[in-house]
Amino acid sequence: MTSMTSMTPITRPSPKIITRRLDSQRLLVADIVRLSRRVPIFPVDRLMQLAAVEQHRRAATTRIGWAAIFMKAYAIVARDRPALRSWHVPGLLRRPRWATSPLSVASLALSRPRDEATAEADRGLDPEAIYWARFPEPDAMPLPTLQAAITRFATAPIDEVFRRQLELARVPRLLRRIVLRWNLRSTSPKRALRIGTFSLSTLAGEGCSNRMHPTFLTTSLTYSPLDDAGRMNVTLLADHRLLDGVPVARALAALEATLTHEIAAELAALGRQTPR
Repeated sequence: MTSMTSMTPITRPSPKIITRRLDSQRLLVADIVRLSRRVPIFPVDRLMQLAAVEQHRRAATTRIGWAAIFMKAYAIVARDRPALRSWHVPGLLRRPRWATSPLSVASLALSRPRDEATAEADRGLDPEAIYWARFPEPDAMPLPTLQAAITRFATAPIDEVFRRQLELARVPRLLRRIVLRWNLRSTSPKRALRIGTFSLSTLAGEGCSNRMHPTFLTTSLTYSPLDDAGRMNVTLLADHRLLDGVPVARALAALEATLTHEIAAELAALGRQTPR
């Protein structure tokens, strides 16, 4: 019998650790997260009964995704609620203010596979990256038009539809942070077009929810997958410097009413159209 003390220890090669610099897209996301930490965001949830909306959506001759539906409905709600189109403007030598855009601009987060040129330039480990598409006045757009715009941002060449984001991601980090901070605090009419008045981010298509995602806008909307009973948990993240819980809860109630009436009626009309 061999004694335990005479056994030769087994040597294993040390694992090789690979380190790489964060690529430009990940650095841009990190800068946005850094800014979002300064915004006192709080979530308000509402379980919505949207079975009828889903029925009309499925019957429509044109495929309309939930992102387009929520984007338009929320912009409709924001028409009568200036706070949903506003943002906090900090003051150095004077009292902080709030600025309001006359129109809503939606910022939609999209995850897209990197094209070969971008992936080779950044040498990122993640095969996909987040891009933000802007949609001015979604409340004034027919749902098929809005859906076509979303589809274009989701399928067109990245350097064509997200050229400015790629340029911003590749400028020196300090300059990029200055640009982001200036856009966030600006009272320029172009501010809403550059970063939006509200954002929409969801993982419902992946069967998940992300109710506490980072955002530096005053409000951000997200929703969970529709359950078997036709219910959907909808979350509105809000900046506590401009909004309190009661107006946010009322905005969610108005959103459900808009979805089940105005949006449902538009979807029903699409269902009555003759396919081309």
